[in-house]
Amino acid sequence: MGEIKVPQLGESVVEATIARWVKSEGDRVELGEAVVELETEKVNVEVAAEEAGVLERVLHGEGDTVKVGETLGVIGEGNAVAGSEHVDAETAATPSASAVIADTPDDASTVTPVARRVAEEHGIDPATILGSGPGGRVTKDDVIGKVNGPVPAAVASAVPMAPSNPTGSPSLLPAASAPSPTSNGRPEERVPLTRRRATIARRLVEAQQTAALLTTFNEVDMTSVMELRKRRRDTFKERHGVSLGFMSFFTKACIGALKAFPNVNAELQGDTLVLKRYYDIGIAVSTDDGLVVPILRDANELMFAEIEKRIGELAGRARSRELRLDELQGGTFTITNGGVFGSLLSTPILNPPQVGILGMHKIEERPIAQNGQVVIRPMMYLALTYDHRVIDGREAVTFLVRVKDLIEDPETLLLEG
Repeated sequence: MGEIKVPQLGESVVEATIARWVKSEGDRVELGEAVVELETEKVNVEVAAEEAGVLERVLHGEGDTVKVGETLGVIGEGNAVAGSEHVDAETAATPSASAVIADTPDDASTVTPVARRVAEEHGIDPATILGSGPGGRVTKDDVIGKVNGPVPAAVASAVPMAPSNPTGSPSLLPAASAPSPTSNGRPEERVPLTRRRATIARRLVEAQQTAALLTTFNEVDMTSVMELRKRRRDTFKERHGVSLGFMSFFTKACIGALKAFPNVNAELQGDTLVLKRYYDIGIAVSTDDGLVVPILRDANELMFAEIEKRIGELAGRARSRELRLDELQGGTFTITNGGVFGSLLSTPILNPPQVGILGMHKIEERPIAQNGQVVIRPMMYLALTYDHRVIDGREAVTFLVRVKDLIEDPETLLLEG
C-alpha cells in the first residue's frame, strides 16, 4: 500500500488546491501515471503514482487546500474497492454497503469531501441526500441539486449540462453554482476565486502597499520597426521558422536601456540595493486563469529569432498549464503588452521584487509634427512603472527615452541590445 503525497512545489510555495482527480476510487493506476492535478499560485502540477495498483481511497476532494507532504490518497491492491463499479444499484444505495466497499467503518466514504463541505455551508445533512456517485457516494452535484431544488423539465431541457472532468466527479466550474435569489429577489452568483486568481489579487495589493509606485509615459514612432519587419518578414520566417514580432525589438531595447540604467534592473533588500548583472526578462502572458509571467533567461545573449521562439514556447506552455515553477521565478524586469487587446494607454503594476515594468500599447496612426510638417505615423504609447524608492524621476524618464530611441532606430539594437 502506498500513499499519494503533495510533492515539493517550489520556492515559497507551501500549499496547493486540488484542481481535479484524474483517477477515481477503484481505478487502476500504473507506475508514473498522473493521478491528481494540483493548482498552485503559479502553475498546475500533476502528481504521479509511485507504484502500480488501485486507487483505494481519496482523502481530499477537488477544491480542498492541501500542504506539502500531506497525504492525498492511498494506492493498494484494490481488493476492497475494485468491485465497486459492479455493485448493483440497490446494494450501492445502502450506506452499510458503501462503507464496506470503501473499507471504512463510518460514513466518510459515502460523501465526497467537497460534497461534505458544501453541505455544511448550507446546513444540510448529507445523510438525507441520495448519492449518484460510485457506490452511492454523495457528490457535490448531489448537494447542489438539493440546495437548488428540482429543476422544471422545460428549464432542464433548455440549459446545457456543465462538463465533467475525466473522473466523473463534478467539474469545479462557476456554472456549478447556479444563480440564486437574494433578499431583494435579484439573482446573484457566488464564484470562489481560484488559488491563482487569489494570489494575483494579493500580490497586486502588496505591490501597491510596499513600493512607491509611479508611472512615466512616452510615445514611440513605430515606422522604422514596421518597415524593417516588412522587408525581412519572409526571409526571417524561411530561415528561422518563426515570425519576426515586436516583442524581440522591445526586449532588445529594454536590455540596452537596462545596461545604461542598472538601477532599473535591481532589487531592494532592506537597505541594500542588489544590482543584477544579468538580464532575465519577464514576458507577461494572458491565460484563462489570469496573467502569468514566464522568464526569458539571459535574454541579452539571445538573437532576435531565439527571443521570438522562446517567447512563443513559453506563451504556449503557459496557456496549456505546462510551465515549470522555475520558469516563473527570478525575473529582473518585465514587459507587458496590453496593445494586443486594444489598450491605448495603461499603468502596469510592478511584479515584486522587481523595480520596473514596461507597458506596451496599441499601435495607432496619429498626426504628429515632424520637421515643421504634420505627418501620419504609426505611434505607440509606452509606460514605465517604477519603484520611486530606488529610481528617481529623471532616471525613469531617461530610461524610457532610451527605449524610444532604440526602437525608432532599430539598427542600433545590434550594438546596444
